[in-house]
Amino acid sequence: MLKNILYFTTSIIIFFSGIILYGIVLNIRERSLEEILLEKKITKIENANIIIDRRNYRLQLYSGGKLIKSYKAVFGKNDSPQKKSASDFVTPIGKFEICSIDTSEKFYKELKINYPNETSASESLKNGYINKKEYDLIVAASNSDKCPPGNTKLGNNISIHGIGTYNIIFKNLPFVFNWTNGSIAISDESIDELLSVVNTGTKVEIIN
Repeated sequence: MLKNILYFTTSIIIFFSGIILYGIVLNIRERSLEEILLEKKITKIENANIIIDRRNYRLQLYSGGKLIKSYKAVFGKNDSPQKKSASDFVTPIGKFEICSIDTSEKFYKELKINYPNETSASESLKNGYINKKEYDLIVAASNSDKCPPGNTKLGNNISIHGIGTYNIIFKNLPFVFNWTNGSIAISDESIDELLSVVNTGTKVEIIN
C-alpha cells in the first residue's frame, strides 16, 4: 500500500515538474520589451494604451495605435460577460483607465483600474445591481479623477497585477488557469515592463 502511494506521489511530482519545465522552455523564447523596442527602432513609447482580450487570454500594449507587445494574462474565476458585484469573480468588460499604482500589493505590483466608472455604474444602476446612492458615489469619484469608492456593491478591487509568491509556478503553466477575483494577472516580469511605460491615466480596454 505504502509502495503504491509513493509511486503515485512520485508520478504526480514528475508530471507537474514536466509541465513547468515545458512552460519555462516556452517563456525562454519570449522577447523582452527592451528587445522589441530596439528591433522596431522605437526610443520611446508614446500615448501608451492597453487592450485586454479575455477570449484569447492576452494583454496587449500599444503605442500610438501600434501593437508593441502581447502578454499572457489570466482573469477572474467566473467567465460571465456581465459583472454584477465585487464578489462574483468576473473580469469586467469596458473602457477604463489606470487610476493608481501600488508597488507593495500582495500580488507583487498592481495597476489599479477605475472600475466601476460612470459608464459601468450607469449600466449597473439600470440593471438594479446598485442603488442611486451608490451610483452617485461612483460618479463623484469619477468626476474628481479618483479611483472608485470601495463601499458600493461593485467594490473597487479590479486591477492589473503580478503573481507574487507563486510567480515561478503560475507564469510557467503552458495552459490557461483563471484564478483571480476578477482582476487581470500577468507575470511579475511582465508587470515590471508595463510599469516602465504606463502611468495613471493610461487607457485600458477590456474586450470579450
